[in-house]
Amino acid sequence: MTKLTKTRLVPLLAFLLAVALAAQAVAQTGYGRGRSGLPRVELPDEPWIMNTHLIPEVKVSVVARGINRPWSLAFLPKGDMLITQRGGDLRLVRDGVLVDEPIAGVPDDVLARSLAGMMEVAVHPHFADNGYVYLTYTRQVSGREGTVALVRGKLDGMSLVDVEDVFVAEPWGGSIAAARLAFVPGEDIMYMTMGGAFGADLVDGTQSFFGHAKLAQDPNSHAGKTLRLRLDGSVPDDNPFVGKEGHKPEVYSMGHRNQMGLALHPETHQPWTTEHAPQGGDELNAIEAGKNYGWPVVSYGRHYNGVRISERFWAEGMEEPAIFWLPSIAPSGLMFYTGDAFPEWKGNLFAGALMTGRMPNTGHLERLIFSPKGEELGREWLLKEIGKRIRDVRQGPDGFIYVITDETDGALLKLEPVETAEEGETTAG
Repeated sequence: MTKLTKTRLVPLLAFLLAVALAAQAVAQTGYGRGRSGLPRVELPDEPWIMNTHLIPEVKVSVVARGINRPWSLAFLPKGDMLITQRGGDLRLVRDGVLVDEPIAGVPDDVLARSLAGMMEVAVHPHFADNGYVYLTYTRQVSGREGTVALVRGKLDGMSLVDVEDVFVAEPWGGSIAAARLAFVPGEDIMYMTMGGAFGADLVDGTQSFFGHAKLAQDPNSHAGKTLRLRLDGSVPDDNPFVGKEGHKPEVYSMGHRNQMGLALHPETHQPWTTEHAPQGGDELNAIEAGKNYGWPVVSYGRHYNGVRISERFWAEGMEEPAIFWLPSIAPSGLMFYTGDAFPEWKGNLFAGALMTGRMPNTGHLERLIFSPKGEELGREWLLKEIGKRIRDVRQGPDGFIYVITDETDGALLKLEPVETAEEGETTAG
């Protein structure tokens, strides 16, 4: 007999019972009358088994808890993990334990307001040689206005030292703008998403909040763009708009609202991004140099009051999304799986989902299957039984899948094959 057999039965039954009792409470108390969404599910202390389409049983376990609004996750060469907290901290997970004290030396000018704050953490491809860790965050400009800054520093024990600016976006009048990073393997190139293009002129003649949407169509603004930079922040000579008057040279693609996920195709290294629409019409885009992805001129989405963003879904000279979501899933975090732990999932794309159809407690991890030509073949919802806001998803050095949940008591979860767990937990007898 193995420990995992007990792991499968007792905690799983208790977990399912807790979900059932919560659902019963909804029926008895009228939860949902004036409040939308499903009841909140508490994560169990013990691992549980998740059933999936291709893999009958996947073990899910909580690695660490108590992470306040985590945003991004990155692995260090020896297996330690770095996690950003939106409030401005950088945390370390070592040997499966969240270190009590945050890492010192991170920028102290983080504007942590609403959805703004500390965002991406990424480790330089040659970290073992130079120790560089990259961070994106909302930098306060004045009052409630901010901009997006990309910095890097050297990790020295529990401190980040010699922190320097790599790129700072030109302020656009707002403060909320997602910013993800991806390094191109073997090259001195990185991609960076830059959101902030909120608001739109609606089809009924009104304008939605903020009013910065048109900046996504302005090539002389960083807002609503994908950027392409060298690792020191300088501009590559072969960027599509270099030397073109009225165009920011860092811009690689335009017409985006707020991109919350970024991953490079494992074979072509083409950047793929997920993008939030207001309500319905979230997009997955395969990014090409110099292309326009349409926001806010064309969109499949509606504003939060139900009014359509645009009268048409496509226009000449603007790219169609690879896929779009109706209803929206608020995608956040993106990863192509390339490991050996889950061979059935190799080549699949995984996207975190914060909520479905704007209903609270409906977050999940979405698995997307594509043909060799990049055509969608299927989608599967994972971790839907817990309903957590999945903010980021990463493949670990061990080939397992790690996700972080976006809440004040956020958690780091690990997905691994049951066979691997059995091998490690078998006892004599």
